[in-house]
Amino acid sequence: MIHKNWENNPTIKQLKCVHTNAKKYKVNSVLTEGKVYDVKNETEEFYFVIDNTNRIAGLKKDYFETV
Repeated sequence: MIHKNWENNPTIKQLKCVHTNAKKYKVNSVLTEGKVYDVKNETEEFYFVIDNTNRIAGLKKDYFETV
């Protein structure tokens, strides 16, 4: 259950959201274009960031660019 403590983990890096044009899900309610987000964990396909709701969200890497 490592995912329950991710919010308290140190920030790995920061990323800037470049778009919120999702094909399948509504992403613009949890991300803002141009805003910088703290990455708490990373996999091959997803970044786990603290989103606009102040919770951990797993989002595809194509929404972000490195700051």
